[in-house]
Amino acid sequence: MKTKILLSILAVGFFVNAFSQKPTMELTFTAENNGQYVPLDSIFIKNLTQGGDTMLYAPDTTLLLEYIVGITNNDGVEKNSFFVSQNYPNPFEGKTTVNLYLPEKEHIRITIRDIVGREVAFFENTLISGNHSFTFYIGKEKYYLFTAKGNSVSKTIKMVNINSNNKIQCKLVYNGFDNNIISFKSQKAINNFVFNPGDDLQYIGYAKTIEGIAGSDVIEDAPQNNKIYIFEIIEGIPCPGIPTVTDEDGNVYNTVLIGNQCWLKENLNVGTRINGSQNMSNNGTIEKFCYDDNEANCDEYGALYQWNEMMQYTTQQGTQGICPNGWHLPSYDEWTTLTDFLGGSSVAGGKMKEVGTAHWKSPNTGATNSSGFTGLPGGNRHSLTGSFHSLIFYGQFWSSSESSSSTAWHRMLYYNGDGVYSGGRDKGYGYSVRCLKD
Repeated sequence: MKTKILLSILAVGFFVNAFSQKPTMELTFTAENNGQYVPLDSIFIKNLTQGGDTMLYAPDTTLLLEYIVGITNNDGVEKNSFFVSQNYPNPFEGKTTVNLYLPEKEHIRITIRDIVGREVAFFENTLISGNHSFTFYIGKEKYYLFTAKGNSVSKTIKMVNINSNNKIQCKLVYNGFDNNIISFKSQKAINNFVFNPGDDLQYIGYAKTIEGIAGSDVIEDAPQNNKIYIFEIIEGIPCPGIPTVTDEDGNVYNTVLIGNQCWLKENLNVGTRINGSQNMSNNGTIEKFCYDDNEANCDEYGALYQWNEMMQYTTQQGTQGICPNGWHLPSYDEWTTLTDFLGGSSVAGGKMKEVGTAHWKSPNTGATNSSGFTGLPGGNRHSLTGSFHSLIFYGQFWSSSESSSSTAWHRMLYYNGDGVYSGGRDKGYGYSVRCLKD
């Protein structure tokens, strides 16, 4: 488990609005799933410092921000003004399309340059009013600037090439004229969004995985310059209004909405590590086990907890225990609600397990993670010997419900099956913990 999901961020330090009278910053978004490009469906942007939010919808994946006053006025199409749309798709492979709207007949010069300023394509002609479409066939560079100049105005957009191995020579093709005015959805979703450089922004990218499962990712950053953000899309959609949660140690967890339940998407990793040879005690400090007494395993798989420590020495099912404020430990019935929603215990495990064998032992039978739960095989700490077992084989999760005075109910995911096992186990075992929103 990682303490903060801040995925690959590439800084690009050039200005694309050099002809604007107000200082602007450009944020461009793209997405990958298992190392392969996937098209974004939408991006939600929230200003954590000043409040306010906005939404971008495909094919618009670039946000232009004016300092202080908010988003650059890109609704010029509706105000009958010179306008260059963001290319779509962006990023792109092979070719991409750009639309230019002219409010009146005008002589136009279009130049496309690479990142070091070399001209790679050019177009010049007098065009009548209306919408004009162009297709750009890319070469081997990763970034390109598309600049359209009229008689008294100039607009520039940044384009991102995801296949820099292409050896085809760049060319710009004029597709023709359409007198319809294009409406850009991203400009209709602004909710009093204001921005100053250095504000903390939260971005949620929504896209489908390569397998076609709805997925997302969350990035938080305080941009000072133009940037390109890459979402690492994994299965699952964040809980509305609470995409991340922070525990008392500062660890940040993603959330996932499954049915009507809001779950943490990662195993808890809060507390101070003690050795597996010791038992946890009611000493006012949250204690945790890390598999093989190795802190790196807590970072990767989450921590393991004895039942009483997890519960903070109460037997009231559904208690907060070691969960963050506003969250609680799921009861037996709440675990059952989850597995029932996913089709029953005989098949729910496959929908709850992380895909692949990066963490799970092969064959990781039936794993699709279509729920977004992203269950990991964190193994366990034995109740009698204090030894550690079954890392990469099993993921075992406590419930907050007792099965007897000395045992409690748990759920188990396993590498060679797609079901979910349920049983009562000695409270001295160390198992993984997930939290559920109140």
